[in-house]
Amino acid sequence: MKKLPIGIQTFKNIINENYYYVDKTFFIQDLVDKGKYYFLSRPRRFGKSLFLSTLKAAFSGEKTLFQGCYLEHNRDWDIKWPVIHISFGAGVSRSVEEIRITFDEILYDHARENSIDFVKKSLKGKFAELISSLYEKYGRQVVVLIDEYDKPILDNIHETETAVLIREELKNIYSVIKDADPYIKFVFITGVSKFSKVSLFSGLNNLEDITLAKEYSAICGYTQEELETVFADRLQGINLNEVRKWYNGYNWLGEEVYNPFNVLLYLKNREFRNYWFETATPTFLIKLLEEKKYFIPDIENIKVSESIIGSFDIDRLEIETLLFQTGYLTIKDVKKIVTITQYCLGYPNLEVKQSLTDYILYYLTSNTMEKENNKFAIFEALTANDMNKLEKTIHAFFASIPIDWYRKNRIANYEGYYASIVYCYFASLGLDVIPEDTTNHGQIDLTVHFDDRIYLIEFKVVELTEKGSAMKQIKAKKYHQKYSNKNVYLIGIEFSRDDRNIVNFEWELIKPS
Repeated sequence: MKKLPIGIQTFKNIINENYYYVDKTFFIQDLVDKGKYYFLSRPRRFGKSLFLSTLKAAFSGEKTLFQGCYLEHNRDWDIKWPVIHISFGAGVSRSVEEIRITFDEILYDHARENSIDFVKKSLKGKFAELISSLYEKYGRQVVVLIDEYDKPILDNIHETETAVLIREELKNIYSVIKDADPYIKFVFITGVSKFSKVSLFSGLNNLEDITLAKEYSAICGYTQEELETVFADRLQGINLNEVRKWYNGYNWLGEEVYNPFNVLLYLKNREFRNYWFETATPTFLIKLLEEKKYFIPDIENIKVSESIIGSFDIDRLEIETLLFQTGYLTIKDVKKIVTITQYCLGYPNLEVKQSLTDYILYYLTSNTMEKENNKFAIFEALTANDMNKLEKTIHAFFASIPIDWYRKNRIANYEGYYASIVYCYFASLGLDVIPEDTTNHGQIDLTVHFDDRIYLIEFKVVELTEKGSAMKQIKAKKYHQKYSNKNVYLIGIEFSRDDRNIVNFEWELIKPS
């Protein structure tokens, strides 16, 4: 049994040290045959660095590493190309000066390895000189691989002024690539986010973005077939349907894929946990949600155009763009509306939905112990099908939020805050929760599936409508008819802005017809 390549990003190490390897080398030859300049955006820990390492080994002519891979018999191994491999993945850069030092060290390492002495002094000049010198020394065009190109910007995304300065410095550095075209064989750039070409890759008009190219959707990540074939000897006794529900679901207009980091840790521990989410907390995203007073249940059903998910810039941050590009949302459906393409976004899988809503809940309520106790109490109430306990629990978790919390947090001062908390409590338990569930008669605010029962919940604010209007609407719209073959519980929950809690909770059981 081979070793699981958890955190291993170097192709040579994976092959030489007997790790499992999911063969992605078909994509390498395909890219080389079809073009020259490429950009790929994928979330963190998705295998981008490993793919660039594989590219480097291929262009460097390390044929022995590719035994058994597609590329072994589908490449001319007599030709080797000089490679410049740049990565900003390590550490955190907090200033332009740190970026300059890091990049200067990268250029120096390449120059030393190839016995090149720089004549020029500026970073831009050294980069251009390195490319031309490698071309002259080896008589072949140069391959440029840039990994985590955007990390220095994302490290400072909460500090707009610093992020802009870093962006301009990187823009100056990357501009060398355009003028060096005669000396370049191939360019591949990866990152988490796609900043607009105007702001960062000025002049690189021929940079092909393959992020949403169907034929490259599985260039990173594991497909279901790859999981079941490459790791077959580790799957005995494993419920693949549960694994799929927890970790599959990322989609870039092609075949759905798993995040490798999640799958590898699951295969090691055989325990469903939020492995990927635990590696980084989306603090900046949560602050942006608060700033925009975002209605949290809407995250699950976002409809946007390509201009929103395609790219963004520092001074124009769209929450939907960030959620998609950082991997908290993925493409669930695509529709063509006249000449516009509409993308429907949603959580890729249970891990992300449960983890993100739990983290948002922590931010919305401030008290970790109370939050956890209330989650368990809700689960117990649903298990026992005890509506009175459910009402008391919902009332209790609003009562536990200190008044001072409302003063400090703007998000707590709008009506959607209450419904967002209820939604997050259910979703963070890992339950099948559907916000704005569509029926023939309208939309249900929240549908919760639990065992063989359905809970239909409607929210109202008493200061904006009459008492009892939530239940009246559920009945009038006959929402229960969508689930006529099950026991359906109609629940009307009404909040008061003044009392900062629920002031009316009504429920009724509709049995199967």
